[in-house]
Parts: sequence; C-alpha cells; structure tokens
Amino acid sequence: MKIAIGADHAGFQMKGSLVEFLKTEGHMVLDLGTYSSDPVDYPDFAKAVGEAVLQAKAERGILVCGSGVGACVAANKLAGIRAALCQDSYSARQGVAHDDVNVLCLGARVIGPELALEVLRVWLAARFSEGERHKRRLAKIEALEKQGQANCRNTGV
Repeated sequence: MKIAIGADHAGFQMKGSLVEFLKTEGHMVLDLGTYSSDPVDYPDFAKAVGEAVLQAKAERGILVCGSGVGACVAANKLAGIRAALCQDSYSARQGVAHDDVNVLCLGARVIGPELALEVLRVWLAARFSEGERHKRRLAKIEALEKQGQANCRNTGV
C-alpha cells in the first residue's frame, strides 16, 4: 500500500519510527515532512497528506502531532478526507470498517511508540465493510461537505 505521512515537530521522532516500520512491512512511503524537530505548523502537513490522498498519490495517510487533535481537525477540513485520532486498536479498526477512515492521526505525546505501532498495524489491515448503513452514513457526510462548500461560495469565503 502507498502511504503518505507527515508530522509537525512534536511528531517528528514518532514519524521516523512509523516510516521505518511501514518500509519493513513492504509499504511504499511518501514522507511529506517535517524533517527535523524545528517548530512548524501542523496544518501545513495535514494539507500535504490530505491532498496526496485526494490526488491518489497515496491510498491512505498518517499524521502525527503532539496530541493528534490539531492534525485531525485540520485534515478534516479537506472534503473527502476522513481523518480519525486513534489511540487504541478498536477505534482504528472500526474507523476504517464503518467510517472508511483514510487518514490516521496519532498523538506522539499521548501514546507510546509500541501502542502507536499496534494501532497502525490494525488500521492498515482494516477494510471498509461496504455495509449499506455505513454507505448511507458516508453519503450523509459527503452531503454535509457539499453543503459546507456551497455555504462558503455563497458567503464569499
């Protein structure tokens, strides 16, 4: 699987471990930065990873910041991105199976490296269930995105 990954300075170290793991598991990795622990802004990396997924340069994306919250919020501003902050295996599996999550967000200051790898393993192995109720819910999410885009156009934002 081709995976886009990005992190801010707080997630830089964990991102390195995740990239190494992904490569040893045979995944192709598109590392979109950051490349040091110098302070940077997580929305920039959320945009880069989200766009890579939307443009089919990657099948899924991973974002790492201090808490995972900011990166998740930023990524979800991109229509078509379904990012989830997962700190346990259940959320990672269910997020993909029921909500077709395409971007995994992790908090480097919240979970340790072993748990992060376990969450990542489960998330990578999970597949969307294709259940009718889940498809219906995703269609409603898409409608909300379109409504939001229309509201922005109508207000000139």
